[in-house]
Amino acid sequence: MTKKALGRDIPAHARHRDSVETRTTILKAAEHIYAESGLAGARTDAIAAAAGVNKALLYYYFKSKEGLYQAVVGSQLQEFQQQAREILSAEGPAGPILMRYVSYHFDFIGTHPNYPRIFQRMMMEGDRALERTIREHSIPLKKLLMAVLERGMKSGEFRRVDKGHTIISIAGLAAHYFNIAPAIRLVTGQDPYSKANLATRKAEVLNFIRYALFRDPEAAAQ
Repeated sequence: MTKKALGRDIPAHARHRDSVETRTTILKAAEHIYAESGLAGARTDAIAAAAGVNKALLYYYFKSKEGLYQAVVGSQLQEFQQQAREILSAEGPAGPILMRYVSYHFDFIGTHPNYPRIFQRMMMEGDRALERTIREHSIPLKKLLMAVLERGMKSGEFRRVDKGHTIISIAGLAAHYFNIAPAIRLVTGQDPYSKANLATRKAEVLNFIRYALFRDPEAAAQ
């Protein structure tokens, strides 16, 4: 059965359901399955079952499995990018801006546990979404971070560093904890997503950046 035919099979009452609610339900179910299986391993039957909808609705709203995947990735990126760009585009000293960004990045991942899993799989599998994600989101964000680092070095807030590698280091500090969360749980017997553990890890990340990058880390902590 073609996707077009599937679309025609949707009952009239289903086509008039609250599209926002239905799309949200499908996206949430797909997010979990793409995090578990990636794009290649995900099955539309499983996504439809998890969402409690007719599989035809996946094609009605998203046209294809790839379209649904793009919508899942895009919804997470848009949410993150909007706030991240506002933070990095703000005026004022570079140091507080950078620390607000790192804090936001850490908190975002901490409240979106499927986010690192989806992007880990994307990087490992090199799927078609990767190039688009880099072009539309990662490169613009990198430019903003580069500008903040350059401003901080010129003002004397930051040491002279290689901006590109510093951005990689900052991203790693914010994200790696979540990438290895399953291993942390097995090794320590603790929940890496507990409120106490997240607070401790976030404080350590921010302190590490202060002492690695700031000329006066003690003042930056105040």
